[in-house]
Amino acid sequence: MNKFLTIFILVLLPLCSFGQEKSNKIPLKVVEFKDNVNLPLTAKERLQIDEVYGEYAEKHIYSNAFRLKSIKDILRNRVEIQYITKESDKKDCQKLSEIPLLNSFVSDLERDKTFDPKTFNPLKYNFAFHSRGSTMYQVDNTNYFITIKSQYH
Repeated sequence: MNKFLTIFILVLLPLCSFGQEKSNKIPLKVVEFKDNVNLPLTAKERLQIDEVYGEYAEKHIYSNAFRLKSIKDILRNRVEIQYITKESDKKDCQKLSEIPLLNSFVSDLERDKTFDPKTFNPLKYNFAFHSRGSTMYQVDNTNYFITIKSQYH
C-alpha cells in the first residue's frame, strides 16, 4: 500500500503543481471604438472597401456590423501618414513594397504606381492591423511613413 501511495504522490504532485502555474501573457484589452465609427460610410470609404473586396464586400463587410466598424476604425482612426524629413525622426522599418497585397477577394488588385497620401487605400495591403502594438512602414524612396496604430491603445 505504501508503495502504491508513494507512486501515486510522485505522479500526482507534478500534475497539481503544473496546473497552478501562472501565465505570463498579458490579456488583450477589449477593443473600444471611437464614436466616429457610428457615422455612415463616406463615398471615399465605400470605394476603398469595394476596391479591395469587390463582389464580396456585401457579404464580408457591409452585412457584418462589427467588421464594418473595424474597417471604419482603421480608415478613420488607426492609419496615420506622416511626411518626415528630419533624419533623426526617421525609423528603420519595413518598406511598403514588402507588404503583400490583400488580393484574395479581387485577384487583379494592383499596387499604386505613385504614392498619394490623399488617395492611399490601406485596406489594399496586408498590414498588421490586429497586432498588439503600433507598426510603422516607409513608402519606398520617399519621406512618407505610414503608422498603423494598435486597436488595443
